[in-house]
Amino acid sequence: MNDSATLSTARQRLWLPRLALAGCVRAAVLRDTTGLELTEAQRHNHFPATPLVSLSWWFSGSSRMLGDEAGPMPAPFVFAGPFTRPSVSVNEGPVHAMMLMLLPDALRTLTGIDAQAHVNRLSDARTLLPAPWLAMCEAVQAAPDDETRLQLIEDFLLPLWTAADPGTGPFLRYHDWVQAVALRAATSPAGRSLRQVERRIKQWAGLPLRELRALSRAERTFAQVTAAVAQGPVNWAEQAEAVGYADQSHLCRETRRVTGFSPEELRRRIEQDESFWVYRLWE
Repeated sequence: MNDSATLSTARQRLWLPRLALAGCVRAAVLRDTTGLELTEAQRHNHFPATPLVSLSWWFSGSSRMLGDEAGPMPAPFVFAGPFTRPSVSVNEGPVHAMMLMLLPDALRTLTGIDAQAHVNRLSDARTLLPAPWLAMCEAVQAAPDDETRLQLIEDFLLPLWTAADPGTGPFLRYHDWVQAVALRAATSPAGRSLRQVERRIKQWAGLPLRELRALSRAERTFAQVTAAVAQGPVNWAEQAEAVGYADQSHLCRETRRVTGFSPEELRRRIEQDESFWVYRLWE
C-alpha cells in the first residue's frame, strides 16, 4: 500500500447540532493533523459537490485549493457557496481547522447573503458577513479548544434562529430539506406558476431544483452503499434501481459528476485513501 493509500491517526470529528438548530446547521467537521508527518498526498482533502454553504477556520496551518479554484484560501475566515462539482484542497503542512456547514436558505434568512452569487466560489467572509457574525468568527478563532468553539457557535446561532421562527426542520438528509424548500416555494403567496416556483427555489437555495434533487439522490446513494458494503460486494445495478437512477450507467455518471470518481473507485478510496477523510466521517 503506497503513501496515498495509508490512513493516518489524524484527529477528526463530525459535530451535529442540537435539534433546535437542525433546520439551520447541517454539521461541523473538524480535523487536526498537528504533530503528524503526512506526505503531500495524505495532506489532500477531497470534497464532493454540495448544496450547502460553509464557514471555515484555520486555527493553525494553512491550505490552498487545487483545480478550477486554485489558489490560497482567503483566510482567516472563508465563506464557500454551494458547489456543483467536486473540489480538492491541499494543506501546506500540519493543520487544525473547522468547517461549519449551513443550509443556504437559513443563512439567507439570518444574513441576507444570496447563495446564488457564490456558487462554486470561495470568498473572504469579512467582506460578506454582518458585524455580529464576524465577532462570532473572531471569538471562535480565539477560543482555547474545539469544545468551546462549538459552544460559541451554538450559543450565537440558537437565539438568532429561534427569533427568525422559520418553522422549518429538522432536516437530517438533503432529501427532506429539498422537499421542504420545494413545498414552501410552491405554496408561497408571491406566485405559483412553475417558473415562479423554480425561480424562488433557486433564490432561496442557490441552485435549481433539478440540481438539488440530483445531490439529494447522490447522498441517499452514499448512505445506502455504505450500508451495503458491510454486507459484502456491492451490486451497483441494484443500488441504482433502489435510489431512482435510470440504470447503472446513470448512477456512474452522476457519481463521477458529484465526486470525480466512479462508484467502485470512490468506494475503494474512501476505504484506503487518507485524503477522503470527509467521506469517512459521513459513513
